[in-house]
Amino acid sequence: MANLKAAFEKAVAESKSLPEKPDNMTLLKIYSLYKQATEGDVEGKRPGFTDMVGRAKYDAWAAVKGKSADEAMQEYIDLIEGLK
Repeated sequence: MANLKAAFEKAVAESKSLPEKPDNMTLLKIYSLYKQATEGDVEGKRPGFTDMVGRAKYDAWAAVKGKSADEAMQEYIDLIEGLK
């Protein structure tokens, strides 16, 4: 568990210095896995249609609902490794 957490924190740091900026769908995947790993399932109301960015983030996070923190951390690590 400690190794996974350390690897996750390293991947978070590395995500800020990727060779090129990922496309928006990949950025949403990174966001959703990070939120799921650190906060758990999405809560609250879905943002209205006037908040396009908030709505996209909410939907991406809701798509990984039910995934355990460990699963989300591992997927996040794998995704960042693939983008390097």
